[in-house]
Amino acid sequence: MRIIGGEHGGRKFNPPNKMPYTRPTTDIAKEGLFNVLQNNLVFEEIRTLDLFGGTGSISYELASRGVDDLTIVEKDAAMYDFIKKTAATLRIENIQVIKMDVFKFINNCTEQFDFIFAGPPYALTTIDDLPKNVFEKQLLKKEGWFVLEHTPRNSYKSFPFYKAERNYGTTIFTTFVESRD
Repeated sequence: MRIIGGEHGGRKFNPPNKMPYTRPTTDIAKEGLFNVLQNNLVFEEIRTLDLFGGTGSISYELASRGVDDLTIVEKDAAMYDFIKKTAATLRIENIQVIKMDVFKFINNCTEQFDFIFAGPPYALTTIDDLPKNVFEKQLLKKEGWFVLEHTPRNSYKSFPFYKAERNYGTTIFTTFVESRD
């Protein structure tokens, strides 16, 4: 795996061979996502939350592009340790890695973020609860973006706050934008 752009662009990292619940975002899909984000967010000014952190790839990409307030939630012990180790190797200092179930984190979180990314396991049966929970708990600041990675079998076009969908084969990113007054 590699970091695509920014300060660490081109740097490679090798996740553990056995990742039972983790399915890393492909470089092609990640590059497409960051092309959209780069044109819509000011990376140096945002607070981010990466749910189902997995390898940490999305947050490393955000850090590489100037984000200095990063939070990752990952419950798997091996992946949690991998994220901490890789962030230290990359010298990403403003990162908080939380070892916890994502839904428990959402229920207990009292902070707000400018950008939230969720890349849950595709087999997650409660994936449709994610947008609902993020908005009910008001985790996004006004005009904040929530991007959910999922497969073509899920559709969120009728969900509140839906903005757009980008398709990269078996990977789809649906974007929701907080627009409350």
